[in-house]
Amino acid sequence: MQNFHIRCINYEELAIPLRWAKEEGWQPALDDAKHFYAADPNGFFMGFLNDEPIGCISAVAYDDSYGFIGLYIVRPEFRHQGFGIALWNTAMQRLQGRNICLDGVIAHQSNYQKSGFKIAYRHLRFQTFGTGKMSSHSDIVALSTVPFAEILAFDVFPVPRPVFLQSWLQQKHGMALGVIHNKQLVAYGVIRACHDSFRIGPLFADSAEIAENLLTALLAYAPSNSPVFIDMPETNASALALAKRHAMPLVFEAARMYTQDAPNLDVNKIYGITTLELG
Repeated sequence: MQNFHIRCINYEELAIPLRWAKEEGWQPALDDAKHFYAADPNGFFMGFLNDEPIGCISAVAYDDSYGFIGLYIVRPEFRHQGFGIALWNTAMQRLQGRNICLDGVIAHQSNYQKSGFKIAYRHLRFQTFGTGKMSSHSDIVALSTVPFAEILAFDVFPVPRPVFLQSWLQQKHGMALGVIHNKQLVAYGVIRACHDSFRIGPLFADSAEIAENLLTALLAYAPSNSPVFIDMPETNASALALAKRHAMPLVFEAARMYTQDAPNLDVNKIYGITTLELG
């Protein structure tokens, strides 16, 4: 590992890990770099061999109690040579003392367990298709019309994430919608464009019926028959029933894992997580 070093990368350099993620088939969105970087500008690392980037990892600290590891990639020709574990140790050290979370693919879950991670449940990625047909539900509104404090209060996440959400909800190539019942926010969701598809996340709702109406409205943003992906927690039976009603095939799965106890989240409101890369 001579001439190998790891350092924090800047916003412009974050384009490299996201390009690698696209090559790995992870479906990053067109504007993810901007929103990821807003979450924690000091949370993205790259490994360089002879000044050539060969691997990356993110270690995003949402606050002093909770952090998330993602974008863990080593270029194929440099794997199994110790570079990956060096990146991993950097991320773990950066988030030391926090409850650390990640979404682990099946092939690497046993390795994460050796580092103290415990499986909480699975996230299941389903595929559906855009419709290009606008929804007629009068209670669905542009999320920009909802006071941010209400959105933050409704958010289903282990800790408050105001800086990230303020960026995430302003999707240049996407749309954020809310559902209002009796002057109260009862659901919100985001759809964003990827290079050749779309991703929905998050999709939080008080009931399956509300979630289904919001899903229909979000799918209208994507052109007819364009692929759309959503990641659902297997612990929400209503979410899985929704996927079944819409005949969505399962295309991928990952395990939500924590170093400490799983946070006490109202998983029954989670019909789509925000993103596997940042939680």
